[in-house]
Amino acid sequence: MKSAYMSNLLERITINPKQCGGRPCIRGMRIRVSDVLDLFASGLNAEEILEEMPDLEADDLKAALLYASRKLNHPVLIA
Repeated sequence: MKSAYMSNLLERITINPKQCGGRPCIRGMRIRVSDVLDLFASGLNAEEILEEMPDLEADDLKAALLYASRKLNHPVLIA
């Protein structure tokens, strides 16, 4: 993926302290990134998730996965 495209995807992830306890959400909606990840983990594919949550777009799913990937890809320092 090109970095400009990836940056645009990440703009779909919003964090508002007054919404969903400050957890990352999709485009200001009350659909958390973790909700999308849980659906993938439960075995649904992208098409099924989009049917289940019609307010989402395919790029929202990609954004959730990219956000999770970025959050997990950090060094762990052992003291």
